[in-house]
Amino acid sequence: MTQTLSARPPAARTAAVSSPASRGLLAGAFVAGPLFLGAGIVQGLTREGFDFTRNAISQLALGDMGWIQTANFLLTGALLFSGAIGLRRVLRGEPGGTWGPVLIGVFGASFLAAAAFRADAGAGFPVGAPEAPPMSAHGAVHMGGGMIGFLALCAAFLVLARPLAARGHRGWALASRVAPVAVLAGFMASAASVLAFTAGAGLGLCWLAAVTARLLAEASPDKH
Repeated sequence: MTQTLSARPPAARTAAVSSPASRGLLAGAFVAGPLFLGAGIVQGLTREGFDFTRNAISQLALGDMGWIQTANFLLTGALLFSGAIGLRRVLRGEPGGTWGPVLIGVFGASFLAAAAFRADAGAGFPVGAPEAPPMSAHGAVHMGGGMIGFLALCAAFLVLARPLAARGHRGWALASRVAPVAVLAGFMASAASVLAFTAGAGLGLCWLAAVTARLLAEASPDKH
C-alpha cells in the first residue's frame, strides 16, 4: 500500500511526459539558445564597427538597429519561460523537477532584464563610442542581471544532472556537471578577452539546447 501511494502511476507519468503541449513548451528551451546566438552572430557580422573580439553581443542593442537585438532578448526570454514550464511538466515527480524549471525561469528573466536595461556603449561600438566610458546605472543592472542569469543556468545544469542520471544517461549527467565549469571559466577570462565571455555564454546556451533535446527525445510518444 505504501508503495502504491508514494509512486506515481506509470500510465499517468507517460501521459504527462508524452503530452504534445508539454513537449511544445519544452521545445522553447531548445530553440532559445540557437536562435539567440544565430541572430547575434548575423548582426555582429553585418553591423558597422562591431568586433567579436572587442564587443559583447548585448551591445548590439545599441544604435539605430538596436531594436533587433532588443527583440532577440525578449523572444529568447519568452522561449526560456516556455521551456521552464515544459520542463516542470516533463520532470514532475522526478529528481530536479522543482528547482530545474525555477532556475531556467530565472535565466529567462535575465534576458528580459537585458532588454529593459541596455549594456553601455564602449570599445568603439556603436561607431564613435569611447573605448572605456564609466559604467552607467542601466549598464550595471544589465551586467548584474546577466551574471545572476548565467549563475542560475550553471546551477540548473547541476540540478538537471540528477534526472539525466536517473534515466540512465550517465555520460550526459557527467557533462552537465562539467559544463558550468567551462561557462564560468569563460566568464572569468572575460577581463582579458570579450571573446572568452561570448564563448562561455554560447557554450551554456548550446548545452541547454542539447539537454533539452535529450529530454524531448525521452518525451517522444514513440518512446512509450
